[in-house]
Amino acid sequence: MSESLAVAIAGVGAVADKHALALSELEHAELVAGSCRTKAKGEAFADEWDASWWDDTATMLDEVAPDVLIVCTPSGAHLEPTTAGLERDIHVLCEKPLEITTERIDRMIATAEESNGNLGGVFQQRFSNVLDPVAEAARSGRFGRLAVANAYVPWWRDDEYYANAWQGTRELDGGGALMNQSIHAIDAIQWLAGLAIGVDETENPVDQVQAYTGTLCHDDAEIEVEDTAVASVRYADGTLGQVLGSTAMYPGSRRRLQLAGRDGTAEIREDELAIWSFRDERPTDEEIREELGSADAGKGGAADPMAIDHAPHRRTIQAFLDSVTGGDPYPVAPREARKSVAIIEAIYDSARRNVPVSL
Repeated sequence: MSESLAVAIAGVGAVADKHALALSELEHAELVAGSCRTKAKGEAFADEWDASWWDDTATMLDEVAPDVLIVCTPSGAHLEPTTAGLERDIHVLCEKPLEITTERIDRMIATAEESNGNLGGVFQQRFSNVLDPVAEAARSGRFGRLAVANAYVPWWRDDEYYANAWQGTRELDGGGALMNQSIHAIDAIQWLAGLAIGVDETENPVDQVQAYTGTLCHDDAEIEVEDTAVASVRYADGTLGQVLGSTAMYPGSRRRLQLAGRDGTAEIREDELAIWSFRDERPTDEEIREELGSADAGKGGAADPMAIDHAPHRRTIQAFLDSVTGGDPYPVAPREARKSVAIIEAIYDSARRNVPVSL
């Protein structure tokens, strides 16, 4: 990409700083503006990143006319700035989840289809180094007949995290430990499982879920959503799986993804490839184990939501910018980003009605 693109950010909360830092490291992108309603926060962001601040996103888009808008508002407030950008033919990269319901996502997709702007979702774990070999192994059939595909997010958030915040509210968070904290893992495991079982990319690889949810350890914080959820999952070919998402497991431990079948097993713990074992051992396997099996995974966001590396965000933004300037298609297109929300909606429905729910 040789062309330089002007980028604006809607919503300059904590995750916006990750995007701003990532943008500062890219050669052909310039952060020019940010919007939020709070003057002090907006001016601080503008000073730190040498950008202009606006208290209204639509006005910012009209006056600045950026090439790209990155949406970092609270989850349930993604629809409005996204459609505002697309209606002006601006390319929009939207933080996870794309929105908190599939109905709102479908409205975003409909706007994108009528726009000259592209829409993409942020699932930066797709761009972490540790997922690359697992995705390639899944794509090439190295797992054989898949047996299980599991995702575990055993995290902790204290009461202060939820106090006087949009997190933990139905209106803006849309859910709790699943919709906010676990959605990255759910996106990753459905993607990897879909590659392994050969599901058409237009289809959701999850066939059915049965689940329980509860608010078990945050009564004092008066959150409106679950802090713990467990679900059994059946994939389209009969492969089985489990999902655990929690912000109630003090002190929090590393996220895990497991993919296993007749011919091999891979297990990711945060950014470490903890298990990499296949029936058909290849010369590159030991190199992969040495490079990714000894990674300093830490605890990631297990207890601190900001304790995450910004490098996957940088790769995410670069891939999106490349796509809008004529490169390869962006891999997390809106219908792909929609899949994890559809799975979570089904889990919530199953827990509410205490029945299995098909997608």
